Amino acid sequence: MARNQSGRTSFLRPARLVAMLWITATAMQGCSSEPEPPPAKALPTESITDASFGCISDLTPVDRFFVGNLNGDLAATVAVASAEEGGVYPVGSVVQLVPTEVMVKREAGFNLVTRDWEYFDLDISAAGTKIRVRGADEVKNRFGNSCQDCHVKAAPQFDLICKTDHGCDPIPINDVMIRALQKTDPRCEAQPLTAEEAEGLKQLQAALGA
Repeated sequence: MARNQSGRTSFLRPARLVAMLWITATAMQGCSSEPEPPPAKALPTESITDASFGCISDLTPVDRFFVGNLNGDLAATVAVASAEEGGVYPVGSVVQLVPTEVMVKREAGFNLVTRDWEYFDLDISAAGTKIRVRGADEVKNRFGNSCQDCHVKAAPQFDLICKTDHGCDPIPINDVMIRALQKTDPRCEAQPLTAEEAEGLKQLQAALGA
């Protein structure tokens, strides 16, 4: 209610009251609501090719693996990979532990079982990369092991990404062997191995019959 010039009270007109309430509510909403995140960029299947993958050490190291982002959102990918509490990786994220295997985060709805990750098994040489196998939970690496069976054991907050403390089963190669494999990616410039890494690579090659 409001008082007119004669001092008597009068009711605000309904239209004016509604307008005032709408303005107030809009102002309060603008102050209190969080900004909506921008929509995720699409990542069509045909846009991920052999050329999408190169020297592993050209990616960004986080922990003992490397990350990148095919959509250019590297900072967001690194932030999730580095977060102790985990998080959902943005579309386009690339996660790679060894040169011949890689995961790419696809758009929402790509595959519910893999939480929209696509798995890739690669053939690599000094000439470049060839995608050998790609897909979702049906993908197995060249040793016959299911990628999904390993990654699904990661605690839910880590978005299927394995680290030594994320709940996945231990892999049959140690950190020394992993570093040796990363350093000997044939798509990269030659990197010297320590004596320990050279011995680890020798043991791994012997175990694989290489």
